[in-house]
Amino acid sequence: MVIAPDATLADVAAQVSEALQAAGITATLSGGAAVSLYTQNEYQSKDLDFVTAAMLDDLKPVMTELGFAHTGNRRLSVFEHTGIEWYVEFVAAPVTFGDTTVRHEDCGRLNLPLGQLCVVTPTQCVMDRMAAVIAWGDEQSRDQAILVARNNPIDWAALNQWFLNEGQTEDEYRQFRVRVDAE
Repeated sequence: MVIAPDATLADVAAQVSEALQAAGITATLSGGAAVSLYTQNEYQSKDLDFVTAAMLDDLKPVMTELGFAHTGNRRLSVFEHTGIEWYVEFVAAPVTFGDTTVRHEDCGRLNLPLGQLCVVTPTQCVMDRMAAVIAWGDEQSRDQAILVARNNPIDWAALNQWFLNEGQTEDEYRQFRVRVDAE
């Protein structure tokens, strides 16, 4: 199963996820690619971050079969494909958003035309983006979190609790909600 040159980000993500699952590898899509999916590409990512505990030697044959090459050009865990614009990076497990760790089983599943995709939920995606805001002051990540929250069902009680667990105040949570509800 080789990735088609006209594949969308969702196609690539689903094919990678399906191939990994078939090989017995647990991996969850997170990061900017999840934002792209949940915002219908209003935000566009060029990399697909899969969180996994799999070792590089286990990933290489699966990715090679899909037409990816382990280039090592960027980081050791990056695979590039000459026929498409996206690359895949494998991030060390577990799935975390700041100080919050999430089990792979508690993440989402999307049934897409080319297969089932294991991906963080929209609420977890917002947590992921806001963790970057909290840790590094990354305003682009705040904008991404707002886009996801505006376009998807969010577990607001869980998100509020997450804000508090991350050392944020009720006021900071309310300010985020105001920005989400502003348009």
